[in-house]
Amino acid sequence: MDNKFLTAESVCEGHPDKLCDLIADSVLDACLWKDRGSRVACEVMATKGKIIVAGEITCSGKIDIRMIVRDTLRKVGYNPWKYLIFVYVHKQSRDIANGVGNALEARSGDTSWYNTLGAGDQGTMYGYATSETRQMLPLPVVLANSITKRLDQVRHDGLIKGIKPDGKAQVTVEYEDGKPKRIKTIIVSVQHDAAKGTEELSREIYSHVLWKCFEDFPFDEETEVLINPSGRFVEGGPSADTGLTGRKLMVDTYGGLAAHGGGAFCGKDPTKVDRSAAYMARNIAKHIVWCEFAKRCQVNIAYAIGKADPVSVEVDTFGTGTVSDATIREAIKEVWCLRPAAIIEMLDLRFPRYKDTAVYGHFSSCLYPWEDVRKYKELKEAVMRFEQDNQ
Repeated sequence: MDNKFLTAESVCEGHPDKLCDLIADSVLDACLWKDRGSRVACEVMATKGKIIVAGEITCSGKIDIRMIVRDTLRKVGYNPWKYLIFVYVHKQSRDIANGVGNALEARSGDTSWYNTLGAGDQGTMYGYATSETRQMLPLPVVLANSITKRLDQVRHDGLIKGIKPDGKAQVTVEYEDGKPKRIKTIIVSVQHDAAKGTEELSREIYSHVLWKCFEDFPFDEETEVLINPSGRFVEGGPSADTGLTGRKLMVDTYGGLAAHGGGAFCGKDPTKVDRSAAYMARNIAKHIVWCEFAKRCQVNIAYAIGKADPVSVEVDTFGTGTVSDATIREAIKEVWCLRPAAIIEMLDLRFPRYKDTAVYGHFSSCLYPWEDVRKYKELKEAVMRFEQDNQ
């Protein structure tokens, strides 16, 4: 037997880093509501009494960034009037705008579809899927995200009194021969009022959060459950810990249990392949697992700035594939156009839905277009055709 222990964490919406991600994507959504062609690269820093918003924004409409910040703070549960808000924003560089808006292929005389929009940056993006959960995500990721989402819900609904916006969770799962066997460790840390007792908090976390989150995969008597293991957690949020956009990459994706490209997602419009191509890679990986061509799959797509076509596409099924990785790779190239404009169109990435993705993972909802496996028939047909050709 081959036993492993895999761990993933998640954070609540009021965690300083996630708060910054949420503000950045709220700014992006506001721009897209005004102008679907907006170019946005928004960065946020939150510290004690101050929120700083900076970056490059090109939008034909006017947005009130300070109002967006205050509204986000209020919805999360912070007092917006306790923060000074500083905004340092300018338009996207003319050189970058020209390179992205007039792709290398178009400049070279290529008149094929989707040739005008080049990648907004260079980089390599990864997508992953596994058959171990119905979400096709690693079980520790699903469970950790469910805890933080539930913590925010019971706080907003008033089911647990005296808890505050900052919080995080971590789950360790024991695997046997590659399959989840049992829950080894659960860690929950949540900010609370000074008058909130440890025993009362633990009891309420068990009854209102943990029993709910572990209905499908229960923990047992030997599971180690740690609630606020550091003890007192009264001072939290930006007052206790400075937050920045893009510092919770593993929370956004696969919990560190699969590869992640170098770029963050939040605050970036879909011309930035850091985001759009990562969504596309996830969509393709999910198709492969859905079609039962593999139990686990990782898709890698790499781009050059200003160039529409990817410079490489690779697939790794970790030895679980029912057909060769090379066959799947060729089928991917036939079924999907991986130029940025095609990705944006197929996944409806001009629609302002990004603030919903900023918390609890970008692949956690079946309502997101990149979670839809609408091309499974086309993929099956392409794989069968390539298999026959190779025989």
